[in-house]
Amino acid sequence: MSIIFEISTKNYLDDLLLIKKSLSHMETLVEGYNGYTLSEPSSQFGWTFFKLTFKQNLHQGIEEKFADMLSKYRFKNQSEKFTQFMTDYFQSKGCNVRIKVLN
Repeated sequence: MSIIFEISTKNYLDDLLLIKKSLSHMETLVEGYNGYTLSEPSSQFGWTFFKLTFKQNLHQGIEEKFADMLSKYRFKNQSEKFTQFMTDYFQSKGCNVRIKVLN
């Protein structure tokens, strides 16, 4: 099953580049190549929104490789843990984004 995030940013071009670099690095770590897709952006009120869809191979690879880190998040379900993990991961790479899970 794939997971879909809505990404919100105020600095689309810079954050998009950082997200792509971060995901490329993550794909290498978990050997989940070609594991995501990005939608076309839309802008409102100074924010830019776009969807990030994780394919099964990348999503599963991240959950397996970082299971110990994901288990430390104090959320009830796995999708909330995964969302917070990816938010923290992107922020550690310099991305100032907000992430909301859509499915």
